Amino acid sequence: MARKKKEECKGLPGWLISFGDLMSLLLTFFILLFSMGTISLEKFHMVIKGITESLGGRKIFLEEKVLNNTNLNIEFQNMYPKIKKRKRLEKALLELEKELEKKGIESEVEGHGSILRFRVNIDKMFFPGSEKPTPQAEEILKQICKKLKEAEYPLIIEGHTDNTPVSGRFKNNLELSMARALYILKKFIECGYDPSLLAARGYGPYRPLVPNNSPKNREKNRRVEFVIKITG
Repeated sequence: MARKKKEECKGLPGWLISFGDLMSLLLTFFILLFSMGTISLEKFHMVIKGITESLGGRKIFLEEKVLNNTNLNIEFQNMYPKIKKRKRLEKALLELEKELEKKGIESEVEGHGSILRFRVNIDKMFFPGSEKPTPQAEEILKQICKKLKEAEYPLIIEGHTDNTPVSGRFKNNLELSMARALYILKKFIECGYDPSLLAARGYGPYRPLVPNNSPKNREKNRRVEFVIKITG
């Protein structure tokens, strides 16, 4: 009988191959972590410099300080100009709200994210069915314009009405609300507001604050909203 040849070398166990693959993957993973954890001080400095200057921090960085110092003195006196400017505008609008209240005109300030709304009830400011305000309202509009134009923000003037049918030169409330918004826009341009920052919209009765089911609610829906977009 033919004799069986002895195996020269036994094969590796199957688990050892899987174990070797696992070790290789772990080594690759730790090398990747190490490469990500190595920070270039110069690049880090440039990132901090860019963020600080964009937020209003003083440009006090000197390139020779990058490698010599780990602590950099930053002056924050003009930091966050956008937030400060917004707070000044909100304060001015709240003061205006109190002044209008003394004249019997309701208004309110409302903020959502980067949008500020100054909502003014126009029931005592415009003649029924007309786009022209009363003489007293003309002065109020100038007052509002002076407060808003100081901030130099983009502004949308929105006209709103109730659902009561109109009579006269306007076919419907949509036309009336748009005519009032355009009239105010023109007055703001005369007041000195940058025309490129202004826009007008008319929504008629289609965006009521409350249902038009009572005289009090309809009065509340007759309003103009000054929509201020907070930019840098």
